[in-house]
Amino acid sequence: MPTPYETAIGSWTRRTTFFWAATGATVGLSNLWQFPYLASQHGGGLFVLLYLGCLILVTLPLMLTEAAVGRNARHGVVLAMDGFVRQARLSRYWVWIGRLAIVSAFVVLSFTLVIGAICLAYVFYGALGWFHGGGEAEATGLLLSLVADPGNYRHFMGWHGFFLLLVLWVSAQGVVGGLERTFRGVVPGLLLLTLVLLVYAGQNGDLAGASQQLLGFRREQLGWDSVSLALFHAFFTLGLGMGVWAIFGAYMPAMTPLKRSVFAVVLMDTLFALMAGLVIFALVRAGAPGLGEQGFSLLFVALPLSLAEVVGGQFVLAAVFLLVVLVAWTTSLALLEPLVGWFQEWTGSPRGWSVVVMGLAVWLAGLLSLFSFNVWVDITWIGGSLFRWLELLASGILIPLVCVSLAIFIGWRLSRPLAFSLIGRTPWLVGQIWYWGMRVVLPLVVVYISVHYTLASVRDLCGEDQNEVLCRPVLIHNGAAPLEEAAPETSVEPPESELNDAQEASEPGADKGAPGAEPLPPADVRPAMQAPNEKDRQRQDEILYHSV
Repeated sequence: MPTPYETAIGSWTRRTTFFWAATGATVGLSNLWQFPYLASQHGGGLFVLLYLGCLILVTLPLMLTEAAVGRNARHGVVLAMDGFVRQARLSRYWVWIGRLAIVSAFVVLSFTLVIGAICLAYVFYGALGWFHGGGEAEATGLLLSLVADPGNYRHFMGWHGFFLLLVLWVSAQGVVGGLERTFRGVVPGLLLLTLVLLVYAGQNGDLAGASQQLLGFRREQLGWDSVSLALFHAFFTLGLGMGVWAIFGAYMPAMTPLKRSVFAVVLMDTLFALMAGLVIFALVRAGAPGLGEQGFSLLFVALPLSLAEVVGGQFVLAAVFLLVVLVAWTTSLALLEPLVGWFQEWTGSPRGWSVVVMGLAVWLAGLLSLFSFNVWVDITWIGGSLFRWLELLASGILIPLVCVSLAIFIGWRLSRPLAFSLIGRTPWLVGQIWYWGMRVVLPLVVVYISVHYTLASVRDLCGEDQNEVLCRPVLIHNGAAPLEEAAPETSVEPPESELNDAQEASEPGADKGAPGAEPLPPADVRPAMQAPNEKDRQRQDEILYHSV
């Protein structure tokens, strides 16, 4: 006989599973290639403290509320909202909060799988030593040949399909046999692998310098823009507004301490980001191309080139990208679960069929992003590809809209007793801070994030056309300053002379590395690589345009 906390679509069997699953969902790719950069450029340890403050005061209440909605309703986000709407006798339009959350998860998952496919390919590229003896042109060309070559898109589709199958295979095993077992095994392994790499970085890298860069207190680097950056990253790193926390809350055993578990997840997310940042900055050698930058240049250029010079560095590089793949894998599993749960509750289909249907739909949607890098690269609107507009739709509009609507629904439409029943017994002061935060603070903050994010992203799409009001430059972009405005000294685009040098280095007969270095694998073994020109560098930014 089912225990009282079980749902119609599944439940966790252990109280600690929520912690591991939630940690796997929050430890996203932005913790690897965005947070370390932001901390190093905006005050080090002071930025970390500021970021923790934004997490605890702004985004943690939203995460707690989403999980509490699912736990109290014992349903996914759509049926959970439907139940509260019926109980409070409100307009049926409020159910759209849940429906838009499902759409958000669908869109974000579609391009997260594409980024995961790139990371999966890099595990093999690193293990096979394809970066050994190469330079910046070869490292950049390797990514471009995988992702941006119109004649090589089937190869990219293969990696995309392989990564998707890894996600679907686990999800099809069920809530307990698949998700619970995987999260409880993979997430601790992911943290252990990070610790092993941290020890290796301490023995073979500049861990002291990395610690000073990330944790040293530098008051002169902290400004008002740092507050916005910390707020932006805190909002987008926890996976809010996509139904993940509602479905995970629905799966929680009755005796699981919700508030304590959510707080522990937030701390673990921050701890992982710091450990990963220390590993990356400690292993990247001084003067490496891309050092001091975020995104592509740091993780996909500077790190491979630095480890290529170390004995056995190819295996360390493979381990680093295995860590990245595990992060993308657990994130994808978490994003798929609201979709599968919704389809099961909507149609009554068995889990296996629900996984297949949702997997096929996400695969087709992912092809829009995948093709926008290569065969559809010329299909743009206001300078933006399909991928960039999908990302903007999800991050700039849908996710903030869900969060604002949920805060207004809980704070203004539900009665006080019903609203407080969501979070259970709690100290009076904590309850009042949560309640008035949902009523006043969170709607205003999230609206600010949405408007600022959307305008900054659209203006960025304008490129060099700065004549229109819409295209005037801004200083904040996706929680990070545009490279060409905020950090000209580390611009992604090098001078034309350097591009010419890189092109000459890629020509037959040119020196491929330092004297005595082993040559790169022959062209018939690895994907064709060529030195990036100016257009290619714009496309490499397009590939990793935003953190995921």
